[in-house]
Amino acid sequence: MVRRVGVLGGTFDPPHCGHLAAARAASAALALDRLLLVVANEPWQKVPQRSVTPAEDRFAMVEALVEAGPEIHGLEASRLEIDRGGPSYTADTVDALVAEAAGRGETPPDIYLVVGADLVPGLWSWKRVQDLQRTTRLAVVSRPQSPHPEVPPGWRAVHVDVETPDISSSEVRDLLEEGSDVDGLLPDSVIRCIRRRGLYAVGR
Repeated sequence: MVRRVGVLGGTFDPPHCGHLAAARAASAALALDRLLLVVANEPWQKVPQRSVTPAEDRFAMVEALVEAGPEIHGLEASRLEIDRGGPSYTADTVDALVAEAAGRGETPPDIYLVVGADLVPGLWSWKRVQDLQRTTRLAVVSRPQSPHPEVPPGWRAVHVDVETPDISSSEVRDLLEEGSDVDGLLPDSVIRCIRRRGLYAVGR
């Protein structure tokens, strides 16, 4: 039996209810056996632009996010990219998942890259794009009322509609740092993690 594995990668700085909604919708729509929330060690496209919360803190927050979604089949926090170290490239992560399956004597999994519609225009900038086009499918998550983005040639893609909060991690960071209310934007488990670790100046 070929396993269906979803990869929802990101910086998760911090993870929020939109990530959880996307995970829930993708898992159900694609009948995934596993859905990995892969925490980037060094998000190479963001590090030059801004300060990024340490990877171990971001991983702890993603573990807390998983606690908030016990009904999502196969959902797990993944530290594949953290343990590998250095800049994080999705193609390397896909290679690792294929090698992991081979090590267990399994058929290579069907891998779905779960991405937000806003990321589709930038797919050309990803490393080893042709390898990803050959070994994975895109699962493009977008709101039902929004037009589906045009996926560049060469990708096999499916669309997953989901109602998600209209919020980004950068907006959540700003709210946290100014002490504003984030109820409904972050699960309680993630808020507790942030307070416990003193992130975004919360609890300091």
